[in-house]
Amino acid sequence: MLARVLSCAVIGLDGELVEVEVDISRAQNPTTTVVGLPDTAVQESRERVRAAIRNSGLTYPFNSRITISLAPADLRKEGPAYDLPIAAGMLLASGQVVADVEDAVFLGELALTGDVRPVRGVLPMVALARDRGMKRAFVPAANAGEAALVRGIEVFPVEGLASLAAHLLGSVPLPAAVPSESRTTDLPDTITDFADVVGQEHAKRAIEVAAAGGHNLIMRGPPGSGKTLLARAIPSILPPMTAAESMEVTRIYSVAGLLPSGAGLITRRPFRSPHHTVSNAGLVGGGSMPRPGEITLAHRGVLFLDELPEFDPRVLEVMRQPMEDRIVTISRAKLSVTFPANFALIGSMNPCQCGFYGDPDTDCTCPPQLVSRYQRRISGPLMDRIDLFVDVRRVPYEKLSTATRGEPSAAVAARVAAAREVQYARFATADGRAERTNADMAPAQVREFAQTQMTPAAETVMRLAVDRLNLSARGFHRVLKVARTVADLAGSDAIDAPHLAEAIQYRERTE
Repeated sequence: MLARVLSCAVIGLDGELVEVEVDISRAQNPTTTVVGLPDTAVQESRERVRAAIRNSGLTYPFNSRITISLAPADLRKEGPAYDLPIAAGMLLASGQVVADVEDAVFLGELALTGDVRPVRGVLPMVALARDRGMKRAFVPAANAGEAALVRGIEVFPVEGLASLAAHLLGSVPLPAAVPSESRTTDLPDTITDFADVVGQEHAKRAIEVAAAGGHNLIMRGPPGSGKTLLARAIPSILPPMTAAESMEVTRIYSVAGLLPSGAGLITRRPFRSPHHTVSNAGLVGGGSMPRPGEITLAHRGVLFLDELPEFDPRVLEVMRQPMEDRIVTISRAKLSVTFPANFALIGSMNPCQCGFYGDPDTDCTCPPQLVSRYQRRISGPLMDRIDLFVDVRRVPYEKLSTATRGEPSAAVAARVAAAREVQYARFATADGRAERTNADMAPAQVREFAQTQMTPAAETVMRLAVDRLNLSARGFHRVLKVARTVADLAGSDAIDAPHLAEAIQYRERTE
């Protein structure tokens, strides 16, 4: 007998319907064959399915020739998500279950006991099934929270293979998962408050500007000056994500397998901090079937690179194109996938290897050649893509010993959120594209929303800056983007001289 059920694969961040056909016929030499470009995990599903069916109190079709076809045949199938559809197909083909499953999709890994284990990528797969006209989705109970985020399709949490068979037979129906707007998931991060960071008002202001406009920022200073602590406080001032942004980020983490069991919608912006030993594939994504890297996991949030010169220069260089285009494309022999990568880069670095070059209190022990070589580990083209540079000096004793706390993160976060709302409204009206920041402006938009909005006094300041600082065209545009953000934080439609002067002081002085 022949049975047909539907499942899904994940290609990049998108789903692809997979048709699972199971044919069972009598044979003197029983065999089980899986065809359709299966990887090792899919080939091993034969043993998992056999044990799961027996241990669920059902009958496995022994003394039979079983052929399992996964179509389309030219799409490589990987992972254990095909266990449940293969088992459902066997139950249908053997006549143990009689049911109409033409409008259903099945996803899940089987334990030998018959329990259904969670799989990654359920959110985009269920979304695709809904878009292709499917009415029902049978998913692992641990994935039901993310699957229920997809409206327009009935989601059934499956604890075990026996309960699925009982549901299909109509004896014990499974309760459908109830979509919940209140079900949210916060990614783990630090809880450092700006009020706990003593001093460093200049650096705090630069971070506020970077967070408000989505700008890239580098902090430089000697060891122990508080660069990492400042960076760890950034999540406390990031603005909340919109519904569309939350769905984007949740889809990414679903595909990466980083959503915890029972998770719902991610509402807090990501903050990723990879170690400096990260590889190219770990940073931008890769693999035979490409997976998201750190820059995609930081989408709509912050990518923090501590001790920036310690990263492999070749690894840092692969970020140049994603920082400009806000996407990363990974090409393989048989497929090419594109991941979103709209992140703000926050970097910290010492000025030299010993960390005290230019420090007024401690002498640097590095030879000039070593200082130059250390600073050259970050290339000029990469540095040119940084909007703000800020020096972080050690905090004097007088400030360290005071009991006065600084401005709390809540107050800073309110200003940042208000500035983001202004930007979202501006670009939604201008080009119909929501969730855009000042850092995303193209040259034409810089001209429209920044250059033509300067007051006469600001134009005078800009003219002097271009002459004296020898600003390049890219530097000119980046100063205007930052000035636009400073003006938005001040609630001003026009860019005045103080806004522009603050933006200029954040520029690198090597142009």
